[in-house]
Amino acid sequence: MATPDSAARSDRRARGRPRDWEDKTAQNTIKSLDRAMMVLQRLGEGSGATLSELSAGLDQSPATVYRVLITLEGRGLVEFEEDEQIWQIGAGAFLIGSQFLRRTSLVDRARPVLRALMAETGETANLGVERGGEVLFVSQIETHSNIRAFFPPGTKSPMHASGIGKALLAYIDEDRRVRVLTQNPREAFTEFTLTDRAALEADLEAIRARGYAVDAEEKNLGMRCIAAPVFDAFGDAVAGISVSGPTSRIGDADIAPLGQDVVAAARQLTRSLGGKAA
Repeated sequence: MATPDSAARSDRRARGRPRDWEDKTAQNTIKSLDRAMMVLQRLGEGSGATLSELSAGLDQSPATVYRVLITLEGRGLVEFEEDEQIWQIGAGAFLIGSQFLRRTSLVDRARPVLRALMAETGETANLGVERGGEVLFVSQIETHSNIRAFFPPGTKSPMHASGIGKALLAYIDEDRRVRVLTQNPREAFTEFTLTDRAALEADLEAIRARGYAVDAEEKNLGMRCIAAPVFDAFGDAVAGISVSGPTSRIGDADIAPLGQDVVAAARQLTRSLGGKAA
């Protein structure tokens, strides 16, 4: 006769895992799924890869890897860049990963900071991280104003034309900065985009001097963004906080005061994470 305790244990197994859940042998793995996870992990380790690079790195035939990529692309988990002929992690992977992000301290601890920053400045507050040489926006608190900047979670932006991107570039180690600047094209989105390497390096030096970055219509005409880096316990820049809005509200005279507000918010989040400024 089953006791209440044994019945409860059986119910938990039925809802969560089978009786032989501790058996990790090959018979309990799905090889095609495991192969797909290997492809995703390999793409997540860098800034994209060609089919031949993936095939060689995973010791799988190009035909096999291609079938995996096409399947993942159908779910939005990977994307193909026609010009460069490389495969990248897709936005669908972020949507799945964002379920984990909600459990991590960065996004959770940033929410009240972003809310306070939006209330203080009246502009949309954003949180972004660097992924694959681009800025990936992971959280946002929108302003109540009619005209607003909108970077929903999952949106990506080139680092050289982004407030958060430049804030991170200014503080990451030199080798990593050089890799980002040399491996990623510096597209001119507007007449104000800094595509010249020397001009961009000079801007990064200015960012380090004042503590915040300014995207002055470098990605979208009529929009400005002010950003500052967030640091972890090792003093590494792991994220960026920004406010963004139209030039009609963020004029030249508003940049410095907003910069101080953003720096203060970034420092607050840094402290909340147990981090220290560089």
